[in-house]
Amino acid sequence: MHIVVREAIHCLLIVLGILSAGMGIKGFLLSSHFIDGGVTGVSMLLAQTTGVPLTFWLPTVNLPFVLVGYRQMGLAFAVRSALAIAGLTAVLAFVPYPDVTPDPLLTAVFGGLFIGAGIGLAIRGSAVLDGTE
Repeated sequence: MHIVVREAIHCLLIVLGILSAGMGIKGFLLSSHFIDGGVTGVSMLLAQTTGVPLTFWLPTVNLPFVLVGYRQMGLAFAVRSALAIAGLTAVLAFVPYPDVTPDPLLTAVFGGLFIGAGIGLAIRGSAVLDGTE
């Protein structure tokens, strides 16, 4: 029973991380044309330059890092991370976050805060939302 409770807590932390990172990306960065760092930033840059949606690039660019995570950290970590990245992709595709502010300073501060909190929650839940973590 203990393992079920632990996995439920991991799942809750990952879901909260996905929602927070989604708010940072869609509610702040994308609407103000900011680019994040890491694999998510590369995906955002590819989406902006190619016209192919971010929801395609995010899982595609993260895939090699999930495979490395599988080799280094194990199957459970890789599965959690793949599901977390798929969840972030789905949230970005379907959840209508508001465009919070056009101010560049507020976008940088609060976008970074929401994304950082999301990444931290996902890591606490034993997963990653971005392959470079």
